Amino acid sequence: MPLMQHPVGDYQFLPLGTDPRITTSAPFSGGVIAMPGHEIVHAIFQNPLPYQQGFAAAERHLTAQGRARTALCAVELRCPEPYTTSGFGAFNEEYRALLLSWGVFVEGQNPIGRSNIAPGVNSPAETLLYAFSYTVPTTERGQTFVVSGAPEKANVRPGEIAPDALQEKTGSVMLAMQASLAALAAEWAAVTALNLYTQHDLHAFLPTEILTAMGPAAAHGIHWYYSRPPVIGLEVEADVRAIRQEIRLR
Repeated sequence: MPLMQHPVGDYQFLPLGTDPRITTSAPFSGGVIAMPGHEIVHAIFQNPLPYQQGFAAAERHLTAQGRARTALCAVELRCPEPYTTSGFGAFNEEYRALLLSWGVFVEGQNPIGRSNIAPGVNSPAETLLYAFSYTVPTTERGQTFVVSGAPEKANVRPGEIAPDALQEKTGSVMLAMQASLAALAAEWAAVTALNLYTQHDLHAFLPTEILTAMGPAAAHGIHWYYSRPPVIGLEVEADVRAIRQEIRLR
């Protein structure tokens, strides 16, 4: 689908296509990119909050920055464990209702990018808001964007975790990153961070499947979270972003 513009958020977003693992209306967008004259700021909670409290804290931060709720463009969640398909749908309905109350939807579409993963150690007791991104005015040049988390496609060696299967799954994830970048009219050269989410050892094919695919962005390395994608049966996930400003909220 073509990019849509948020009329008051100062960014464009990629509407999410259909996916058999999502049984409800699209719970997030495929990614976001700031409009000219604006940039995306990435804010991390040093101590992640239960996600509804986290949204309230994000609103307070936005207000302090002179930004409206509609400047919010992406979030990063941490869930206790991977969901069943029905459980994922139930959470997404609750999450969608929260965003509807924020008034951020555009023509019925959820514009907010998202990653949602289950930590492999120190799992939270409830879903947490780990980080969020928002737009601000800028005079700086250059693209800033966030690509939502994407796992391997459902038909890539389902249920298999042998090294060759994990290599194919990782390749599928990187193709998804490339496709989202292309849809945002963005380039790997602008990427400042790639986050990798898996509990599996991918070192054997890290150079071929990940770093080579990243091209010039490989100079910045990768950030590996020992974790699982948010739906049972998935093994590898990634997201990418391009930002100038990152802050820590305490």
